[in-house]
Amino acid sequence: MDRPSAAEKVVYVSSARRGKVAIPSPAMAPSFGDLEEVWSALVLATRDYVHKNGFDEVVIGLSGGVDSSLVAAIAVDALGAKCVHGISMPSRYSSQGSQDDAKQLALNLGIDFSTIPIEPAHAAFTEMLDPSFSGLAPDLTEENLQSRIRGVILMALSNKRAWLVLTTGNKSETSVGYSTLYGDTAGGFAILKDCPKLLVYELCRWRNAQEASEWIPESSISKPPSAELRPNQTDDESLPPYELLDGLLEAYVEQDQTADELLSQGYDSAIVEQITRLVDLAEYKRRQSPPGPRISEKAFGKDRRLPITNRYR
Repeated sequence: MDRPSAAEKVVYVSSARRGKVAIPSPAMAPSFGDLEEVWSALVLATRDYVHKNGFDEVVIGLSGGVDSSLVAAIAVDALGAKCVHGISMPSRYSSQGSQDDAKQLALNLGIDFSTIPIEPAHAAFTEMLDPSFSGLAPDLTEENLQSRIRGVILMALSNKRAWLVLTTGNKSETSVGYSTLYGDTAGGFAILKDCPKLLVYELCRWRNAQEASEWIPESSISKPPSAELRPNQTDDESLPPYELLDGLLEAYVEQDQTADELLSQGYDSAIVEQITRLVDLAEYKRRQSPPGPRISEKAFGKDRRLPITNRYR
């Protein structure tokens, strides 16, 4: 095709200025399904937070559980596999299955992976504290000690390598304080801060479905959730089943329903009392936890704040 002459170009521009040239319709962004939209928001938030705060790489404590697996997968999509480092920190209570799941996840994602057993530190701390704990039965103190040792390791790697620590707690746990200050809450960014536990499972399955082979091991998704801080521990020993807990938390936290309103919906009175009390008491932990992206109608932080010291209960 011959190129237009200079005179023809002038006519074309003149016509365009008189509005005689059709303006193309604005392009529409493709619509996302609900899970894809959440995933994209978490990936974007992670990429922006990491890079805009001067970091290039991140480190994650990989337990072999569903939460840390999801955080690692999001980080890979956000930053690339070469920028994600996974650390397995088994204790005397860590199952071989969980350790195998953590290693398999790292292989699937193609991320750097290393193992730092915490048993030497655990034994040393236990011996150091034994005189002060004399006559006192083991309790949550010994469980939390393990989590805090892991937090120290991750923060040491962060200092030495300039890796941002991504924490792995979800909204269900954060709501009721099922976390350890200066342990699994230690870090710079909490990707799942506004993701309830059941949503975590949905996101894992959705992301696996986007690949020819699974990213997140099915065994990490299907096994009973556990902190593995004592023998044969499972989450449902301390909390109601997540199928019950997440609905109750959504009503109380995001919809601001009162205890009486929850009871009118058929929730058990003992469970309502337990969970609303835990949510209120855990506010001091949330104030000391790292920031994270908001994906719900109401997230903890600026959206919903309670006084820490009060007598209203």
